[in-house]
Amino acid sequence: MSKKTKTTIAVTVLASSVYLSGCGLLSFGEKEKIDPPEDVSYLQEGETVETVVGEGTSTEEVAQDEEADKTVMTELYLIDENGYVVSQTLPLPNTESVAKQALEHLVVNGPAQNIIPNGFRAVIPADTQMTVNVKDNTAVVDFSQEFANYQPADEQKILQSVTWTLTQFDSIDKVQLRVNGYDLTEMPVNGTPISEDGLSRTMGINYDASGVLDITNTKPVTVYYVAQNGDSTYYVPVTKRVADEGENQITTVLNELIEGPGYASTLVSDFTGVKLLEEPTIKDGAVTLNFNEAVYGSVEEKMISEHMLNSLVLSLTEQAGVNSVSVQVNGEATVVNGNGEEITQPVTRPKNINAISF
Repeated sequence: MSKKTKTTIAVTVLASSVYLSGCGLLSFGEKEKIDPPEDVSYLQEGETVETVVGEGTSTEEVAQDEEADKTVMTELYLIDENGYVVSQTLPLPNTESVAKQALEHLVVNGPAQNIIPNGFRAVIPADTQMTVNVKDNTAVVDFSQEFANYQPADEQKILQSVTWTLTQFDSIDKVQLRVNGYDLTEMPVNGTPISEDGLSRTMGINYDASGVLDITNTKPVTVYYVAQNGDSTYYVPVTKRVADEGENQITTVLNELIEGPGYASTLVSDFTGVKLLEEPTIKDGAVTLNFNEAVYGSVEEKMISEHMLNSLVLSLTEQAGVNSVSVQVNGEATVVNGNGEEITQPVTRPKNINAISF
């Protein structure tokens, strides 16, 4: 996920009914809400509840606003049951050290132990301590020696998780790793090299190089496919190596969404039979796409598939200069989302992805 997660979402273009409830593009499913402790307050003589909280404002609304101010929605890149590194957005305490707090919630048996959804696990070895200092858009993370106590198979996942979790913040573009004050030039278990320039999202996530014999004439592209966990659906970013045939990056992304994940993958794509009828156009950060009718989940209602729209927006807004997506079908701009509402404005990237509320 790029820094575009900080953009504002236009309500009229939301594709998921779950988002309309305030949980993000697609909620992993609400857990049972826990009532906060009751605060005791006293009214002065002549005061009423209405005069204290403000006319037209209920005490419940005030309590909800106060509770919201105490938390900040934060992306934690966890490992799902299929081994993918996936963002789950959770409400964490609103603190000045949001970057350090995010990493602490990635520690096994750490503060996120009881809030991580079923089917997901933390990535940083148990008991690991850390400091995080941010300067010139680079986060320098100094881990304690426990950081080296991980399984070799998790090495790449740890690098991806730490990097993508920290770079969600506007002030961080790159990450440098240390252990006990010493810079890491390679990971301590399997020896994965770490660039002196630091780690960034250009490293990719959930690599898929299937079918690629020679990467010399290839380029990376990150797309979002759909995964299932019980009754819950969520979106997984996958970086693929694709042939560099001179086409623009927008077309490359669309081709990979249409092709879908590999046959052995547990992920799915909702683009079966979808074709572009003309070259994509981009103006002022908005990409316009003209598809055939295969994008419709219901042709009669002109309703676009929910998962298709979500995957499309997430994948394309990963590209530099792309802020929103407009969808046309056979040259007509009138399409309907999963709630039966006309999509009248370009769809922007959601603020929270795979969000969980309590």
